[in-house]
Amino acid sequence: MMDLELLRSLVSVSEHGAITEAARVLGLSQSALSRRILQLEEALGTSLLERSRRGASLTEMGRLAVAEGRDLLERYDRLRGDIAAHLRHEAGSVRIGGGATAVSFLLPRAIASFQRRHPGIRFQLKEASSNEIENDVAQERLELGIVTLPTRNRELAVRPLYDDRIVLVGAREHPLTEQRRPPLSALRDQALVGFEADSAIRRLIDGALRQAGVSVNVVMELRSIAAILQMVALTRNLAFVSELGLRGARGVRVIPLRGLAIVRSLAVIQKRSRPLSPAASAFIERLDAELGSAHRSRDGGHPPPGAAP
Repeated sequence: MMDLELLRSLVSVSEHGAITEAARVLGLSQSALSRRILQLEEALGTSLLERSRRGASLTEMGRLAVAEGRDLLERYDRLRGDIAAHLRHEAGSVRIGGGATAVSFLLPRAIASFQRRHPGIRFQLKEASSNEIENDVAQERLELGIVTLPTRNRELAVRPLYDDRIVLVGAREHPLTEQRRPPLSALRDQALVGFEADSAIRRLIDGALRQAGVSVNVVMELRSIAAILQMVALTRNLAFVSELGLRGARGVRVIPLRGLAIVRSLAVIQKRSRPLSPAASAFIERLDAELGSAHRSRDGGHPPPGAAP
């Protein structure tokens, strides 16, 4: 295979008109540069220079080699520059997906923080169910995913990310918000707004309530956290939602039930056989830092968002 440095040597000779001057610019001895030209001529199978006392001039094949070589060298140098920019996190993209909670409440702050440091990185973001995100990562349509554990696909590498509390919320004037820690029995005959039945968070909530021996009356199912909170704020219905989803919520309060704690584990997934791009790898580190800070704040005694003081 032809060494591009041999081609670069020929281009330099053509630009300076003499091997002596080209060797000086390249930092080579005249004999070393001459050997390079000979190696290139052997690789291409033709003479590229005509040598005389007045210097060196290109043959017809030499002119062709220089014309094509300049283009090859420009493309190679551009490739090296592009790769270097990716490694410095000055360019690149992150293809990531997650559920409604992750996309709406977990990722935006991390992405904003990351882009302040690396404004050249672009993000392609998809919101879908955990099952769909797992499939997209396995099929390499996404590089990263944030899903609710457990995962089902053995092709995926799983990195635990965040333990998200699932809390009961009601309108501020709901009778249960006036009780300090109502018992589980207080849910009897209460109307609940639920997530869609096939979603990972709904399965988790239903399973925890069954295990606690609680039967609830789900009167409607919605996909959007914002829609659920709005419905709760305007009706006497209750809902179990992610604590993350309460950031900035108005008109609702957390109702801390006695004897019930629901926590879902969120994780970052990637395809096990596929190394991450520099941008995706750096973003995971930023995400860990952002969520580590959130965990420390939450576990340090501060009330969750939307909680009654």
